Amino acid sequence: MSTERRPDGAGPSVDDAIRALLLLMPRMIGRVKRVPVPDELQSLALGPRHLSLLSYLLFDGPMTVNELAARLEVAPTTASLMVGELSRKGILRRQEDDDDRRRRIVSIADAERPAIDAWLARGAVAWRQALEPLTPAQRRMFIDTLLAYENAVEGRS
Repeated sequence: MSTERRPDGAGPSVDDAIRALLLLMPRMIGRVKRVPVPDELQSLALGPRHLSLLSYLLFDGPMTVNELAARLEVAPTTASLMVGELSRKGILRRQEDDDDRRRRIVSIADAERPAIDAWLARGAVAWRQALEPLTPAQRRMFIDTLLAYENAVEGRS
């Protein structure tokens, strides 16, 4: 099986692309799973849902629970529960919004930021290296393809 471009300039056939991805995806997932959680965070039992929440706060900065919920595509109550859990563990901090005292702004605790940054930075750098050479349209197609695959695996196609 070859995933090289054919002489006519076209990419691999659908079957060749599927074969390549059937080999690639388990390797990628295995490598991601082997990225060690920093020692400082080992005892906190962080899961994939926490990883996404922490990624948004790390890369986009402090935000409200409602903003986090929208980005995570979960209900505000779910995001609030996650924030509460991570706040009790000392990973996140909640503070009043100076402009609206009823709102709480969520951020990564200063003491935990270096460990979280070190943990998540490798993945962000890898995605940047993979996505930067693509045009915006190609990036959109890549994301849409992954979403379509996720939906198909879940039986939602």
